Amino acid sequence: MNKLFLTSFFSGVASLFQDFAGEDITGKTVTFIPTAAIPEKVTFYVGSDKKSLQKLGLVVDELEITTATQEEIKNKLETNDYIFVSGGNTFYLLQELINTGTDKIIKEQIEKGKIYIGASAGSMILSPNIEYVNEMDDREKAPALKNNFTALNVIDFHPIPHFGNVPFKKAGEKIIEKYNSTLKLISISNAQVITVKGDKIKIETKEKKKKS
Repeated sequence: MNKLFLTSFFSGVASLFQDFAGEDITGKTVTFIPTAAIPEKVTFYVGSDKKSLQKLGLVVDELEITTATQEEIKNKLETNDYIFVSGGNTFYLLQELINTGTDKIIKEQIEKGKIYIGASAGSMILSPNIEYVNEMDDREKAPALKNNFTALNVIDFHPIPHFGNVPFKKAGEKIIEKYNSTLKLISISNAQVITVKGDKIKIETKEKKKKS
């Protein structure tokens, strides 16, 4: 059974992960892939998500797939308890997942029931195809894709992260306008997460703390 925790910004919904996991997560190991952020100028979310995982008691094992060996990639993804794919440029991420063969290993691990956590690009990469992300990310950062944007195809829908949030507000609206009639779109804000357990798909929202 697929177990997916798909976010815009993991730090914004980290408190919901323990219940989703359904087990004691303290001391569990998570393979953390920051690759998507390599071509980006703004990368604060990578460190923020990493700290949020550590605050939950998880042991973060970073895996930069562009510099790791095939053996290291395979070993970490198969051995660690969870997989986390961070945000950044979705096209660049897909290019490097394919280049290194990481895409196949991630799919295998998801099919075996390993929990997968995605943040922004890490969530969209599971779509059947990421061409729709063109409104949000620069496809020129991934020349090796050559206009073939077939992605991991783990889910049958297309997440739109950061919906209603600056600086992606207009990009999200454009995606809806352009693809709403042809693609199955699910939009989430930075305070929401799409949870998938088998064929059950939910959108959960982190409640705002009430001021006393």
